[in-house]
Amino acid sequence: MAAPSGGVNWEEVAQFHELLEVMRTADDRIVHKLNTKVPTASFLGKTMPAKPVNKFREERENNLDYLTLLKQPGKEQTKLKWMQSEPNKVFNKRCQIHFKPPKNE
Repeated sequence: MAAPSGGVNWEEVAQFHELLEVMRTADDRIVHKLNTKVPTASFLGKTMPAKPVNKFREERENNLDYLTLLKQPGKEQTKLKWMQSEPNKVFNKRCQIHFKPPKNE
């Protein structure tokens, strides 16, 4: 097969490589899920028994302090974002007619 007469478009090669990497990652995840759900003889020892996992999940769900601690940072972050954006909204509403931002040259 003859080589193409034009140069190689390395940008297209890089895009193809990135797309191939994403597809391989997705394929690996699917294969891993299948192996953990329906283990083959070689993969049988690598799966986690369901009993300890279910026990841990029940303990976590029953522990209200744990759930509260998990949710607290998200609530605080939401409050902070609201408090940071609220003064801007008020300023824009009341002062946009009178305030002219300086022009950067």
